[in-house]
Amino acid sequence: MKKQRDIVREPNDPSLLTPLGTPLAPEEPKPPTGDESIDKQVAHLVERWGADHSPELIEEMIGTILKMARDRMSVADLKLFARALKEMRRAGRMWVPYRDIPKISVFGSARTKPEAPEYQAAETFARRMREEGFMVITGGGDGIMGAAQKGAGRERSFGLNIKLPFEQSANATILGDPKLVEFNYFFTRKLNFVKESHAIALFPGGFGTMDEGFETLTLVQTGKSKILPFVLVDREGGTYWREWENFIREHLLSHGLISPEDFAFWKITDNIEEAVEEVLRFYRVYHSSRYVRDKFVIRLKGRLLPEELERLHDEFNDLLESGRFELGEAFPQERNEPEVAHLPRLIFTLRRRNFARLRMFIDAINRAKTERLAVSPRI
Repeated sequence: MKKQRDIVREPNDPSLLTPLGTPLAPEEPKPPTGDESIDKQVAHLVERWGADHSPELIEEMIGTILKMARDRMSVADLKLFARALKEMRRAGRMWVPYRDIPKISVFGSARTKPEAPEYQAAETFARRMREEGFMVITGGGDGIMGAAQKGAGRERSFGLNIKLPFEQSANATILGDPKLVEFNYFFTRKLNFVKESHAIALFPGGFGTMDEGFETLTLVQTGKSKILPFVLVDREGGTYWREWENFIREHLLSHGLISPEDFAFWKITDNIEEAVEEVLRFYRVYHSSRYVRDKFVIRLKGRLLPEELERLHDEFNDLLESGRFELGEAFPQERNEPEVAHLPRLIFTLRRRNFARLRMFIDAINRAKTERLAVSPRI
């Protein structure tokens, strides 16, 4: 069995990285409320509480809550916000010890029986992802979720359960585990699925599976979420996802409601090893990405060769708002991510219009020849 490799933390190597102009200055924190006296008291409270990790963000949250107290919104709204914040805090605390481990969310029907080929496919897929060093996130219920949980095993599983009047009790594998969190709201639950995942896998399912799949695609298509591998897995010889794609092609694409490039967001397969390879291939060279003000920063597991950089520029210059693709080093704004400080960067000003093209760009990066790092993190 392959084991998860630790993400290496090491300083920048000037011989490997080429600076891109002058680093951007850190952004100045905004006052929590705008009332100087209150803001001083908030800062003092945060200091007394010992919140030394990003205290300016804690102060900002407190300021937002104080402003809500003056907004005279309904009690129902205040209860919703309070409960949602508690759910987010409870889930956020759970993720902390596992932040450096790659994770894949698996969605599918709660009604699929253990004898069904789809159930067995989900179990096998989750077992293979565990062997590749991933942890598996599911909704914590039975059916496909229970199959994936069983395949991953209790130690390598997370369950994000939802309170429902039927169907959604926790499966036997994750029941009672501290990595099982129960949510009252779908939106807080789905946010945790997306923000913690390095990949998404969908197996055949009903309204819930469609909802989770389409929302994830919407977030990626509109640039509101990071791009990640999105694999639609069927039983061997199954037609569920091919029929789904035919619907997309005939009723969305043909009416001009989506772009032809949008089909690049997903991969359909009935082969488990092909599904696993789709996830792993996405992280062959690409590591992660983020915005630093107006710059889009892609972290790489190896330095792109000059001829590859030119090829990417010729093929994908439509992604540029201005300038060129350039190699660079970490910006000061990335100082809160020391685990990726040593990685080469591909930096450019992204034209934020066609994110399917950005997915195609990442695929091209993963096919490119690179100078590999001495030690490369998995994800």
